[in-house]
Amino acid sequence: MNKTFVIAWLAAFIAWMAGDFGVHGAWLVPQYMALASLYRPEAEQMAFLPWNLGAHVVMSAAFVWIYARGVNASPWMGQGVRYGVAIGCLMAMPYFIYYSIQPLPQSLVLSQVAGCFATMIVTGIVTAFCYRGSTKPAA
Repeated sequence: MNKTFVIAWLAAFIAWMAGDFGVHGAWLVPQYMALASLYRPEAEQMAFLPWNLGAHVVMSAAFVWIYARGVNASPWMGQGVRYGVAIGCLMAMPYFIYYSIQPLPQSLVLSQVAGCFATMIVTGIVTAFCYRGSTKPAA
């Protein structure tokens, strides 16, 4: 673990948390409130916040670790966008799985997927920015 990794990890954690708050804690709140019976009450959700934060710490570490293994001499912005899209494919698809087993409106699921992709792309760009001077030759 080097300085670049730690900085990228912190930056990715902040970007991911900010994106998830923007998507799930602001933009989609009215849709979630309409389905309140499917979710924990807000006070109970707050009691579980440490689990949420811990999960984001671990996910952002894995996000950066995987990126660091594949960084190359290509332009950093393109690498970040491509990486964000690839991770978005992994992170967003479970919303379709939940849709197949939970009574969620399609509009909510599509919004969750769009928000997830946007968050992963921004987090990918942030991570690539942190690694922009630490490239190795393209294979």
